[in-house]
Amino acid sequence: MITFATALCSQQATAQHTLTLTGGTGASYARFYPTEEVKWMWGCENYGISWRYYSEKPRFVGAVGIDLEYLERGFRMGYYYTTTFEGEGDDRKEIRHYKFYRRNVNSLMLPLVWQPHVYLFKNRLRIFIEAALVLSFNINSYYEYEDGPFEGKSGKYEWKVPRDNRFEYGLAGGAGFALLFGQVEVGFKARYNFGYADILKNRNKYYSTHTDGYESPFHLEGRDEGYTPLRSPIDNLNFSLTVGWRFNKRGFDEWFVVRPKREKGLKKFNFSEQTGANQTGGRGAQQSGGTMRR
Repeated sequence: MITFATALCSQQATAQHTLTLTGGTGASYARFYPTEEVKWMWGCENYGISWRYYSEKPRFVGAVGIDLEYLERGFRMGYYYTTTFEGEGDDRKEIRHYKFYRRNVNSLMLPLVWQPHVYLFKNRLRIFIEAALVLSFNINSYYEYEDGPFEGKSGKYEWKVPRDNRFEYGLAGGAGFALLFGQVEVGFKARYNFGYADILKNRNKYYSTHTDGYESPFHLEGRDEGYTPLRSPIDNLNFSLTVGWRFNKRGFDEWFVVRPKREKGLKKFNFSEQTGANQTGGRGAQQSGGTMRR
């Protein structure tokens, strides 16, 4: 880290680097299989720091980098429901009224990012898209029964090695823009994290829930002993404000590259030269003249 910082400071005149602080809010959602009644959990805060490196090669448009984010995630799941019916006869329908369990997970996220972009308005606006491989570590978690028969029960979620996964991974994609004021960039971005790993180990690995407390809703009345979902990845949708610093005072190299026009575009097409029309026409004229003389 010290070596990196020294190299960064020594190359401020030409370095193609930016360092950005991010912060915002968003929502989180769990994709259970078999399907559970779930809702988006809004109000999930995120904070982070981003580093980007912009290639010095003018033909490469974009940046690569790495982020370190603190992210609130989680899900809301219907653990209990009451039933009413509407209609008569064949039109009679069951309507379920769910009571929800909420779980918050605080995580450290490490996205490895590729960020292609374009500049507009004389390099005062940068518009970008991004794709990332995301690694994450779950620090801690809290639960709450929002309503229903266990309303008010809440507390710290106790992690169990046989039941819970602390390490996860996934993919992410997003887009955003930045306004450039000298070496400062101020902008906005949105990113969707698509989880591939499960927050809970499935029932084949965690086969006994009889020691679980209220922190886990999967052992409650109406569920089989040892029930946990087969799949339980978590997705996130985040909106963030960004403030960044560009280490190159002059600007990025790609701003000053004037790409020459291709030679094919400058050369005029000569139909006669390409098709040999002049030679053919000359021979035709000689042959025609000889015939008339005869």
